[in-house]
Amino acid sequence: MSAASEILIAELRSALAEAGCAANAGPMQRYMKSAMPYYGVQMGPVRKLSRQVFARHTLRSFEEFRDTVWTLYRDAQFREERYAAIELARLPRHAVHRTLRALPLFEQMIRQGAWWDLVDGIAAHLIGELLRKHPAQMKPSLLRWAKGRNIWKRRSAILSQLGFKENTDVGFLFACIEPSLGSEEFFLRKAIGWALRQYAWTDPAAVRAYVRAQASRLSPLSRREALKNVGANRRASRMA
Repeated sequence: MSAASEILIAELRSALAEAGCAANAGPMQRYMKSAMPYYGVQMGPVRKLSRQVFARHTLRSFEEFRDTVWTLYRDAQFREERYAAIELARLPRHAVHRTLRALPLFEQMIRQGAWWDLVDGIAAHLIGELLRKHPAQMKPSLLRWAKGRNIWKRRSAILSQLGFKENTDVGFLFACIEPSLGSEEFFLRKAIGWALRQYAWTDPAAVRAYVRAQASRLSPLSRREALKNVGANRRASRMA
């Protein structure tokens, strides 16, 4: 890792430590059921502080981007450092580095994070962006994730189109859900419901039809979550 990257990470840790609040740290750790401690900095200030630090540094090459993000994430001693690593990866000016070369990095982050507060942002934003840019290459990879043993990669595949709205590939969404329909894993059931709920804002009829067709296979949790927005869409249509 470059000297510039080391300085960036040191400055970030110092800024987070200075902003830390011991009164918040314990409750935040307990809420997230995290083995890793917290500084006690809420997400809004984490983003603000991180961006202030990042603005003073430039990661000029893909290798420098990859190594800085991964070192900050992997070697985190406090959970906010991992949140900051995701923010670093998501910076608009780093879009040039977010190519298919970055997929192994994002996969490593999902594997090591292995909890919803870290995985969901990576899935919806970083993996989702790669899917938008490179659908032909990403779809086979995500279908393999959807069928694999790692529940967090499965969840990531399901959530990868979370913000796609009318650009959602519905067949691909259902294909990512399919291998997890029989799972008893809460985080997969929740992801299925969430992904369907988000798409219901765009096409409630398609979500209703899917829920009916899979009624015997969808868990009550997935079904309940999926249909939350369907009623809201119906009411909005009547009012219009």
